[in-house]
Amino acid sequence: MRILLVEDDRLLGDGLRAGLHGDGHAVDWVTGCAPAAAALAAEPFDLVVLDLGLPDGDGLDLLRDLRQAGRDLPVLVLTARDTVDDRVRGLDGGADDYLVKPFDLAELCARARALARRSHGRADPLLRLGGLVLDPSARRVTLDGQALELGPREFAVLAVLLEQAGRVVSRRRLEEHIYSWGEAVGSNAVEVHVHHLRRKLGDGWIRTVRGVGYVIDTPA
Repeated sequence: MRILLVEDDRLLGDGLRAGLHGDGHAVDWVTGCAPAAAALAAEPFDLVVLDLGLPDGDGLDLLRDLRQAGRDLPVLVLTARDTVDDRVRGLDGGADDYLVKPFDLAELCARARALARRSHGRADPLLRLGGLVLDPSARRVTLDGQALELGPREFAVLAVLLEQAGRVVSRRRLEEHIYSWGEAVGSNAVEVHVHHLRRKLGDGWIRTVRGVGYVIDTPA
């Protein structure tokens, strides 16, 4: 999952970026409303983690602009504003969830995964396709009950493909969802990850649609 983190506290932001990255997400971090708006206009994100008290404005204004523009990506609000009225304003302003500082990183990661799951219309926390099961919280993949050892990028590619099972996912979309700003992306990086996944999954799971991308389905 690719996350836009909007947080002006440098120490907290650095810790959140590291923690979310450790949970398997690509994280882009900005410190104000203006750079957040620019990032949202330029890049596809799966989730926004949004502080409200920002140096160049109120995060609620950014949230309202996002919703008025018809953008429905999940937004998790982080704030020190802890009154009931504050929480009501945040949720009524378009937030999908609300977490009051201080909070536990594990809870933030769990809420992020839940929001991503709901945005894809899934109730099951596991991604399943035939005998293939991916557990985002435990970062575990099994095939017919046997655990598979995947690298972080392989896991991320497989998660994106499983979320879109049966549909073609372009190489560009995979790159956008698994790499953050500033990360070096080789011209054949996705192809290498897919090659490794095919070797570990076995024949027939991941097909190449030439000139378009990749699709995962149960082997024939």
